Amino acid sequence: MPVNVRRLADAPRYDAPNHFDVRAMRLQGMDAGGAEAVWVGLSHFLPGGGAGPDAGGLEKIYVMLSGHMTLRTDDGEVVLGPMDSVTIPANVNREIKNETNEPASMLVVMPSPTKA
Repeated sequence: MPVNVRRLADAPRYDAPNHFDVRAMRLQGMDAGGAEAVWVGLSHFLPGGGAGPDAGGLEKIYVMLSGHMTLRTDDGEVVLGPMDSVTIPANVNREIKNETNEPASMLVVMPSPTKA
C-alpha cells in the first residue's frame, strides 16, 4: 500500500456538528484517504468559537497547536495551550471554547466510524 501524503491545500473541509465559528479540515482518514483506523482533523477556531456541549460516542484526542481553548467537562474546567493534549473518553460530556481574542488551532484524532 503506498503512503498517503495529504497537502494542507488539498485537505477537504467539513462541517462538524454542534461546532460554531470554526473551519475544520480532514488531514487523514475518511474522505481525506490514507488512515483507516483513525481520522485526523485540523480545526481553526475564531475568538468565541467552540463546540458542544455534547457527549460523542467515540473517544477523541485534542492536541493544541496554537492559541488557547477552554475545555469543560462534568469533572471541571481546564485551559489548553500550545502542545497540550487531552484524551476525552467516549460518552463524556464536553464543551470547548476559544475564550480569547486570538485564533486557536488544534488537531483532532478520532477512531474512524467504520472501525469503532
